Amino acid sequence: MHRWPMWLGLLLGLAAVATGFEMGADRVEQWGMAARFTARVGFPLLILAYVARPLTQLVKAKWAKSLLAKRKWIGLGFAMSHTVHLVALFIALEVANDTRPWFVYLIGGGAYAMLYVMAFTSNQYAMRSLGKWWKRLHRFGIHYLWLIFAQSYVGRIFQDGKMEEGAIGAGIAFAAAAIRFAAWRRSRARKAASAT
Repeated sequence: MHRWPMWLGLLLGLAAVATGFEMGADRVEQWGMAARFTARVGFPLLILAYVARPLTQLVKAKWAKSLLAKRKWIGLGFAMSHTVHLVALFIALEVANDTRPWFVYLIGGGAYAMLYVMAFTSNQYAMRSLGKWWKRLHRFGIHYLWLIFAQSYVGRIFQDGKMEEGAIGAGIAFAAAAIRFAAWRRSRARKAASAT
């Protein structure tokens, strides 16, 4: 019942590729658009997974609890859609005979490594086996993925023709970060109050 966000992520990724092929004038443009569109459709899934628990700390509502109950599958949906993005990006670079600086591959490769480590440890066995390190791993991973998207959208603000997209994406990313910060502050305040 809760698994539908995972398959939604895959469908969104494939639909983004199809849209790129529909809009592109040639093979290079088609795969370039497919790479861009697949990154965009995955972003909302990442943000939902990013704010799921903090929202339940701030808002006592059924929809927030429902979001938290689906967080694992939303995260796996992001992994599915971003795997489609990875394939589209590699093909786009190949058909355009393009490349990226080595540090882009290093940072991006690190993000994908974290994504897959988180995906493959999203189960009860891994939680029991890793103990306290499971929470640390997933906290670091979700922040790392958030940072990759945030810096990407901030960078677009200063690019010709991409300012609006960058401002919207960066605004969503920083709003999500503000939700997590507010939840963290409330949690610390409660702990301090209980201690006194």
